[in-house]
Amino acid sequence: MKKRILIAPLNWGLGHATRCIPIINALIANNFEPVIASDGVALALLKKEFPDVKCLELPSYNVTYAKNGKHFKLKLIKDSPKLLKAIKAEKKVVKHIIEAEKIEGIISDNRLGVRSKKVPSVFITHQLNVLSGSTTWLSTKMHQKIINKFDACWVPDTAGEINLSGKLGHIKRFEIPTTYIGPLSRFTKKDTEIKNDIMVLISGPEPQRSMLEEHLLEVLRLYKGKIVFVKGVMESEQTMQVNGNMTIYNFMTSALLEQTINESELIISRSGYTTVMDLAKLNKKAIFIPTPGQFEQEYLAERLSDMRLVPTCSQGDFSLKTLENITGFAGLKAFNFEVDFKKLLRFFERE
Repeated sequence: MKKRILIAPLNWGLGHATRCIPIINALIANNFEPVIASDGVALALLKKEFPDVKCLELPSYNVTYAKNGKHFKLKLIKDSPKLLKAIKAEKKVVKHIIEAEKIEGIISDNRLGVRSKKVPSVFITHQLNVLSGSTTWLSTKMHQKIINKFDACWVPDTAGEINLSGKLGHIKRFEIPTTYIGPLSRFTKKDTEIKNDIMVLISGPEPQRSMLEEHLLEVLRLYKGKIVFVKGVMESEQTMQVNGNMTIYNFMTSALLEQTINESELIISRSGYTTVMDLAKLNKKAIFIPTPGQFEQEYLAERLSDMRLVPTCSQGDFSLKTLENITGFAGLKAFNFEVDFKKLLRFFERE
């Protein structure tokens, strides 16, 4: 009998879901049976990627961004009672799932209520420090308190000084067993011919996703080169329309996305951590536009810009002139770190 492992990514953009893809593949390859649980676009994406894997719905956190980045923290505080209610409901559902589905292990990617005292429970995060401006110490303490309720923590980064997450994923001391598992990416670098000058990748919660989409479509229609534009909108069918020199998709599944990124000279995207890991694996040049008011994305973009790897600009400031700023930036590179999934998944073989 294969051990059934519940894997539950947070539905906050597509990043948490996509970085769980290599883990789900590893579970299957190492003779475990994954059961996927999430909600919204994250669940929709994983259903498309794994049509033969059982997928279950969890209560939604329903977190949206403020229209104005300055109000991001305020909006989160206002939403926190709703969030706590969702986590409580999530715990109840998970308790039922463990019994009904005979679950023998849990992997939670930032879902705070997906854990159990009855089965080994792992929390995946690259945020051991949660940046929130003047309240960073408080948000970090709260997050660490939740992580401590799990049996182990997996950080998708390397432990040394050369790393992708900077101070987000590295702290001096942490109470529970913490393993740096290496950057997670569902992609493989391929030496292919470059067919696109620019590829735009958008994702993340509304209304900021739509606001960036509108702005980039407006600016880039005057660009002369070849553009592939992926909106990051999960719908039942993949759509594609050609508009002059621009090909627009609502979403792409992994295989097409991997191929198209490999075939593109420059990527324009948010600076979410999963995107950073993916583009590093594929050795890509990029321009990062962090989500307004999201401290984590702003920190990552600024850090990579200071390291002269990837330039960054704010959402409203992006123009065709921004494209000239990429000279002098090296682009992202992975450090050929292969995740040892066999060793990692032994965590669930303990009796």
